[in-house]
Amino acid sequence: MEQVTTVGIDLAKNVFSLHGVDGAGRTVLRRTVRRDRLLETVAGLSPCLIGMEACSGAHEWGRRFQQHGHTVRLMAPKFVAPYRKSDKNDGNDAEAVCEAVSRPSMRFVPVKSTEQQALLAMHRVRQGFVVERTAVINRLRGLMSEFGVVLPLRSVTVRRQAAQAAEELPELARRAVADLLEQLRLLDARIDSYDREIEAQARLSEPAHRLMKIRGIGATTALAIVATVGDAREFKNERQFAAWIGLVPGQYSTGGKSRLGHISKRGDAYLRNLLVQGARSVLQTAPAHQDRLSRWALALQERRGYYRTLVAIANKNARIAWALLAKAQELSAV
Repeated sequence: MEQVTTVGIDLAKNVFSLHGVDGAGRTVLRRTVRRDRLLETVAGLSPCLIGMEACSGAHEWGRRFQQHGHTVRLMAPKFVAPYRKSDKNDGNDAEAVCEAVSRPSMRFVPVKSTEQQALLAMHRVRQGFVVERTAVINRLRGLMSEFGVVLPLRSVTVRRQAAQAAEELPELARRAVADLLEQLRLLDARIDSYDREIEAQARLSEPAHRLMKIRGIGATTALAIVATVGDAREFKNERQFAAWIGLVPGQYSTGGKSRLGHISKRGDAYLRNLLVQGARSVLQTAPAHQDRLSRWALALQERRGYYRTLVAIANKNARIAWALLAKAQELSAV
């Protein structure tokens, strides 16, 4: 076999397709292997560039391949799709990955460490509990409305008023309400436990500690950014980082006319949501402050409205976070 310089791998659960080319771009490797033979096959290749789509299991495979001297690059699937020349199948997908990873303008996803993925797993589980808690509260409100009891939106008030109103309901309904309230207590306890662990991990992380000095970024947001981003120098500048999170306007420009729309909402929705929620606290407390950030936020709200201001603050915080991480700086006065 001729020297393989670039390999594209189409990841799957059990069957993996490999497509390799040499330095001249000629196809020298086409192979389909099962999961238990993939590492052995890749380890038998001379050190080369390996491209994969950033999907489930990609980071673990990337770490394993790097141990055998290969250079691993992960890409968003939507960036790979345009390079597929024909119908979709595993072989064509692997060829498209091989083509995409060799493009000099391609954007890559850094391979995460096991520590980063462990922190993100904690965030994902906590967020799942939050979503489940919201669902239980909505289920409780819907159940009570069937008996003519309309509960407010505030979760604390729902808990109190639901327990009080349930005393007037039939026994079976009281039992159902009691079970839902007990489920809420269990979810509250689990979420509180994860919050305490996240705060403890954030205190141990020097980059997260620096990010927490930004108004609107707490322990949860700071640790999520550190775990998700890894090396911020992978991004060329702060705008690219904000665009990666999806906090810049979508663009449809042609013929010299620039048309900017709503934010693109690309990238990690969890990070974007945390930054926007943090921006709410900044805007809510701005009237009580006289610093430059608060004056800017209030003036922007007056001109552009509440929701645009939230996105602008989130965008600013994302840019500041990139600067602190990429340049290892401390926050100065904003």
